[in-house]
Amino acid sequence: MNATPKLARIHHAAIICSDYAVSKRFYSEVLGLRIVAEHLRAERNSYKLDLALPDGSQIELFSFPDPPPRVSRPEARGLRHLAFEVPDVRAAADALEAQGIAVEPIRVDEYTGRRFTFFADPDGLPLELYEAAQTPSPCA
Repeated sequence: MNATPKLARIHHAAIICSDYAVSKRFYSEVLGLRIVAEHLRAERNSYKLDLALPDGSQIELFSFPDPPPRVSRPEARGLRHLAFEVPDVRAAADALEAQGIAVEPIRVDEYTGRRFTFFADPDGLPLELYEAAQTPSPCA
């Protein structure tokens, strides 16, 4: 019998951006991710920025000279999008729109009944807001 690795959770997702300053501001200020570490990798003419979500999962933001654009439409093979869980999709979407970020209309997942919507980072990477499951209220 083959053993399977004991995966615990997703630790990080890595993103390569075209404009480091713009993307750093977007992820840290617009989305509110906490900066954990920032490193200039001079030998690669590259930055690596570690950003954390409240649960400890991270995004590694990289800059490289002249990275090729990501193919998004039509949807290509590979990672489709990155989704962030939020307690209230409408409130999160409103907060993004108040900062000038275009957000798609809110939809309802036909399988879970939860609300979700999409928006994009400065390079057009598709990002999703997905509403957390409602916890049942304790009976009084």
